[in-house]
Amino acid sequence: MYRDKLQITTHIRNHATIYLFMVILFLTGIIFGAIIVNSMSFIQKQDLFFYLEQFFGQVIGDQPIGHAALLKESFSYHFKYLFILFLLGLSVIGLPMVWILLFVKGLVVGFSVGFIVNQLGVQGLLLASLSVAPQNLIIIPIYIIAGSLSMIFSLTLLQKLFARGNSPSIFQPFKQYAVMFLLLIGTSFLAAVLETYVASEAMKMVIKSIF
Repeated sequence: MYRDKLQITTHIRNHATIYLFMVILFLTGIIFGAIIVNSMSFIQKQDLFFYLEQFFGQVIGDQPIGHAALLKESFSYHFKYLFILFLLGLSVIGLPMVWILLFVKGLVVGFSVGFIVNQLGVQGLLLASLSVAPQNLIIIPIYIIAGSLSMIFSLTLLQKLFARGNSPSIFQPFKQYAVMFLLLIGTSFLAAVLETYVASEAMKMVIKSIF
């Protein structure tokens, strides 16, 4: 147990710059998402809010999506996203796509929360806090860690590619890389459960109180 903690601490210390870069990249995406909301015209906001109201109507409608289907859809999304990051980490040329995916994820979060708060004010802040925050408190760190691991493994492959002489085998780093992604995918299931049974129910309650 102590050895595992020591390895994790050493890993974070050695790659702190990469993790910091990914956090900044994600936060930059959130900021850009909020900027996009503020730069939209009144008509664009009204058109988008019209579709948002239709979505709210479906959420509180007579035939809402069942928990089982919602859980499957949520976990499937997280699995696909993490699997893509895993595959991109296996090739050096996929590294820019890792940055783009993480930035876009931040952009979506920033835009979604910013637009809801912009249109609904305090009630929008409450809605965003209860419907967006619970699962994202888990899934955002997972995506940041996954993106960082992809970048680290890509750079490891790059070093192996240009290394002279007999370089160490790539098998052990790949094994650790695969195990870490399996753990992240398993943890993402917890985020899917929170989204299904906590966030969705809280969202329904808040939407009913607003509309």
